Amino acid sequence: MEFIDQLKRTVVLSKTPSRIVSLVPSQTELLVDLGLRNSIVGITKFCVHPIGLRENKAIVGGTKKVNFNKVKSLKPDVIICNKEENTEQMILQLENIAPVWISDIATIPESIEMIESLGEIFEVSETASRIIFKIKKEWNDFKVQFKNIPSKKVLYIIWKDPYMAAGKNTFIDALLDLNNFENIITEKEYRYPEVEIELFKSAELLLLSTEPYPFKKEHILEFQNETDADIALVNGEYFSWYGSRLIQAFEYFKTLH
Repeated sequence: MEFIDQLKRTVVLSKTPSRIVSLVPSQTELLVDLGLRNSIVGITKFCVHPIGLRENKAIVGGTKKVNFNKVKSLKPDVIICNKEENTEQMILQLENIAPVWISDIATIPESIEMIESLGEIFEVSETASRIIFKIKKEWNDFKVQFKNIPSKKVLYIIWKDPYMAAGKNTFIDALLDLNNFENIITEKEYRYPEVEIELFKSAELLLLSTEPYPFKKEHILEFQNETDADIALVNGEYFSWYGSRLIQAFEYFKTLH
């Protein structure tokens, strides 16, 4: 069986995979929601959803560094990766262990395409279609309800020391745009550029994400000394997880307005 991943690579599988290693937290959650919990044999330490999954699965490392011997010992039929979250060097080594299917997602339609593709690979297309239906419904409802929301110039901060922000051509940027948040990062050269404090003054709204850096409410006080912009702590999972968590994301976005 041959499948084309989102990097247009041909992935050859000898059978429907029954042993899966997932190195992408949002896609791990999706695999569980597709009914494949028992087929997952290995995950990363960042695969925190659904709660309790890490207690029953082998942890093979993080998203940027894994124990290749441990992955090999799990005898996976397929390894699920993502262009942004996993490194090219990792993937080249993982390909010596098992077929690697890679997602590449910067928009909601690309997320839907990924869900549909995994449904086909694992022969759970009906379940995938139900998830896609729910995402599209919530997405359309949100667009109708909030089509006239006023625009705000926004800076979305993902890291501290150094400060880093979500830039263009990212899934986060697509969801900011959906919320009519105008990302003040306009350069397309770097997806997650380092930013200087001086840039904070250009934003009307500063969003501090709970991941990958674990910003908390107390950080808002630190930033208040650097800008006159409104500052809000936002749940990073709803802005950056591109699997089945999208079903919940649109209700969350409504609370921001």
